[in-house]
Amino acid sequence: MSRWPQCQRHPNGTEPGAMGQRGNGTGRAAEGCSTVSVAFPLTMMITGIVGNALAMLLVSRSYRAKDSRRKRSFLLCIGSLALTDLLGQLLTSPIVISVYLSNRAWDAVDPSGHLCAFFGFSMTVFGLCPLFIASAMAVERTLAIRAPHWYASHMKTRVTKAMLLSIWLAVLAFALLPIAGLGRYTLQWPGTWCFISTADSRLTGSLFFASAFAILGLLSLVVTVACNLATIKALVSRCRTKATASRSSKQWGRIAMETLIQLLGIMCVLSACWSPLLITMLKMIFSHTSFEHCKGFSDEAQSSELNKECNFFLTAVRLASLNQILDPWVYLLFRKILLQKFCQAASAVSKCSNNEWKERSITLSEEIRRTAA
Repeated sequence: MSRWPQCQRHPNGTEPGAMGQRGNGTGRAAEGCSTVSVAFPLTMMITGIVGNALAMLLVSRSYRAKDSRRKRSFLLCIGSLALTDLLGQLLTSPIVISVYLSNRAWDAVDPSGHLCAFFGFSMTVFGLCPLFIASAMAVERTLAIRAPHWYASHMKTRVTKAMLLSIWLAVLAFALLPIAGLGRYTLQWPGTWCFISTADSRLTGSLFFASAFAILGLLSLVVTVACNLATIKALVSRCRTKATASRSSKQWGRIAMETLIQLLGIMCVLSACWSPLLITMLKMIFSHTSFEHCKGFSDEAQSSELNKECNFFLTAVRLASLNQILDPWVYLLFRKILLQKFCQAASAVSKCSNNEWKERSITLSEEIRRTAA
């Protein structure tokens, strides 16, 4: 994603998409920031809404299909992820765009601070929920591949629904901790979004809340990557043992290849989007620093260094927001399109015969036509 214009002396801009598009500094744009356009956050919002809505539509159609019984747990997870990302877009993006367009300071728009608290609460919920759901999906795929008999007898749709509901309730309860005095949500630079405060991390409650968010996020990433690697290992091992098996096994191999490619994409996207923000948060927490100093610079040397730090922080937040846009494409929409390209390369590497490749392509084309029908 291209970098948006930054202001040097008076840092202003527009904040990230669904996780908080950047606006005009403290609300009133500096003269040097007149080139920043609301089109950037607006485009991100529209792209995220369209992608997640389309993903939900496709999941709904697949879930109602007669042959979807084995895939219903996974489809429920994908649908829940798309719904979560869609709600995140709808609840946060309009607020930031409205503040940007009003050309007023946040305090003038929200003198009571309730909107800031709601925005920070939404950021926390729609930040952790997708990470936890992604971890649940990784565990579900690992069980389906490595323990198929146990999975078939125990992993029912009601179990998946209960798991997803538990994730939502647990994250909602965690995000409400500031009400009990553990942590707080504060306005973040450049002044058009709110998130967990790291400025007062010396306080026990704030330290616990801010570090818990970052640690939980990183743990979910570790679980997702570990489970996906275990699944990939099992898929590769099983594909080797069934290289010369029957047609049904060849069809299983095609599905395994599709899953393998998807898992690799999930790991890359999640790690690239979330690791910078979570690691930066931990660094700020344990060094007792924050990005409140981004509101102004005192001298040229300090200005250059702080500008780099502030821009890196904003880039990390943008990447996290970008994940909500990429999720539906990685998990669903690009799945079959990319498979046709990657399978051919994988076929050459594994020395599959031309006849086997043609058979896979024909089967895949038939599946795509049935999905589009």
